[in-house]
Amino acid sequence: FTAVYTVSVILLFICTCAYILSLAYSPLNRNKTGLLGIFCKCARIGEWKSLYVAVCCIVMAFSIFFIQ
Repeated sequence: FTAVYTVSVILLFICTCAYILSLAYSPLNRNKTGLLGIFCKCARIGEWKSLYVAVCCIVMAFSIFFIQ
């Protein structure tokens, strides 16, 4: 039960970082190390693996709407 919410938070974080990177490239791209580097890495995952992230978001939405 909590695993579904954990996965949904991670997926939404990845999607949000990728969206913010598409709007404002330099603030996220500047910090590639440290704590703020997590945002840059999640944005890159959202860009490079966008098909897999989209499929996971669809599966997540299906599980939240119909299984729970």
